[in-house]
Amino acid sequence: MTQNSMAGSPAPADSQEEWEKCQQPSQNPLQEGHGARWERLWRTGAIAGCFLCLCVVSQITGVWVVYMLNGYGAFPAAHKVLDLMHYILSPLGTYNTLEEETSQSMQRELWRMESLCPLLATLFLGIAIMGIGVLYCLKTLAPSTCPAFPEDRRQSMSRQPSFTYSEWTDAKQEDFFDMDPVPETPVFDCFMDIKAETDPATLTVKPVGLQERRGSNVSLTLDMCTPGCTEPYGAMLSPREQSAREYLQTASNVLTAAQLHGRALDDAALQAEFYETPMNFVDPKEYNFPGVVRKNRYKTILPNTHSRVCLKATDEDDFLSTYINANYMRGYGGEEKAYIATQGPTVNTVGDFWRMVWQERSSIIVMITNIEEKNEKCTEYWPEDTATYEGIEVTVNQVIQADDYSLRIFTVKCDGEERSLKQYWYTSWPDQKTPDKAPPLLELVQEVEEARQQAPPWSGPVIVHCSAGIGRTGCFIATTILCKQLKNEGVVDILRTTCQLRLDRGGMIQTAEQYQFVHHVLSLYDRQLSRPKEE
Repeated sequence: MTQNSMAGSPAPADSQEEWEKCQQPSQNPLQEGHGARWERLWRTGAIAGCFLCLCVVSQITGVWVVYMLNGYGAFPAAHKVLDLMHYILSPLGTYNTLEEETSQSMQRELWRMESLCPLLATLFLGIAIMGIGVLYCLKTLAPSTCPAFPEDRRQSMSRQPSFTYSEWTDAKQEDFFDMDPVPETPVFDCFMDIKAETDPATLTVKPVGLQERRGSNVSLTLDMCTPGCTEPYGAMLSPREQSAREYLQTASNVLTAAQLHGRALDDAALQAEFYETPMNFVDPKEYNFPGVVRKNRYKTILPNTHSRVCLKATDEDDFLSTYINANYMRGYGGEEKAYIATQGPTVNTVGDFWRMVWQERSSIIVMITNIEEKNEKCTEYWPEDTATYEGIEVTVNQVIQADDYSLRIFTVKCDGEERSLKQYWYTSWPDQKTPDKAPPLLELVQEVEEARQQAPPWSGPVIVHCSAGIGRTGCFIATTILCKQLKNEGVVDILRTTCQLRLDRGGMIQTAEQYQFVHHVLSLYDRQLSRPKEE
């Protein structure tokens, strides 16, 4: 943006007033300079006097306390202090015989006071006070400089990049260590895209706490419709939000197989691309309903309102009974409700989770987290044998242990109807990292996709969750979609898929490291596809 477009933007009040004062012409520069100099000298003298008085008082008080610690009463100790001051302030060579004896006794008394440590501590305190005073005096004597011109500040704004990185520093820090790693979230610089008549002072970046956790995240938020609505995004968007929405809807980077292999090795380019992509987290104010906080594992990882899963309830006006932290996700080719991305169930939401499984007629669950990773990441929401949750009977029929995941086969019953359900529990994804090897995840993706193709016709979305439901969950869903694209079209658009996922649920593919890992998995998959052709 140019300087002209910022001409109407007011500078901060304090800096503007200082700048205007500096710009006012002086009637008598010489006289004004002498006046300022004398004013600084007067302030310096006053500060020096105050610190000198403070130093003297601290020394007298310290010696008085030392005397009392050595057994003297308050008044005898004060008398001793006065004698000591008289001894110190008396000029040399003016002692008579009696005064010399008093001086010698005073010296002996000083040396035999329990130890010299209290006296030395008092002396050091005085030196410290005087040192601080000297620094303040020097600071007062230094001439003040006028602030930079507002035009210079505007120019620096116009040279800022289109994206900046910010940190999540609000809220409690312990929440951060319970989640997948959180990257620094890119934030569109509102000064880059606003119109000339827009006042940038009125544009504020909405802080989103997961930004409550490790470094991340003041994030971009889109003003969605009211919770429970399935309409498109709200029409009233700020320029920053409009830019984020347009980016997520239009960004694309189609890669051929050869380009994919090269891109997977270019860490700098992948990081730059990742940080340019808006996270699209939800403003917590969207869910200002009593009791909702108990149903969220993390306070600021919330479902985007336009795509959230709404549980059926007898009382539709009871928002809490319809709420679950989950979103419908589009699949390959824009397939609606191909997946459900959700948080790892908590103790308070196990019943809601099984209600969602039954309501959405899901036949596959993919769990990509351990129960404990330093802290609890997900509660064990299934029974050892049989249990009933919210009227839904869940029975474990079989457990199959593979190298990198376990497969549980459930029977789920409700209202006389019985269904089969598979849970793939992937345990080889270490906390706050990416898997050491890509093949196990790729094998799981292919195994789940094969099970999805063989599922009964009534089957609904595949439910995928980790802990927060955005990091590892996003990687799994993105990899599944992109493997289909690579197999069917011979090209991949990882950026476009990431944007699609974030439009449905904010923060999907949570870190730059995860974004790079997706590229590596797709590169490996392409080699697997081309291997039979080469043979």
